[in-house]
Amino acid sequence: MKRSLCLVLVLLAAQSWAAMAPWYRWESQADGRLVCSQHSPGEGWKQFAGPFNNAGCRP
Repeated sequence: MKRSLCLVLVLLAAQSWAAMAPWYRWESQADGRLVCSQHSPGEGWKQFAGPFNNAGCRP
């Protein structure tokens, strides 16, 4: 029981040190639209700018 509690506490502490994922501006290859996302919106999108530290993709 003590080991389980210690393991849970260590895992929770490790999460508190994790950094946020960076944001990128992505460009659609179909129509040139731009979106801001932490991950690729899917096929047909290429990374246009970044990384940024906010969801507005602004410096």
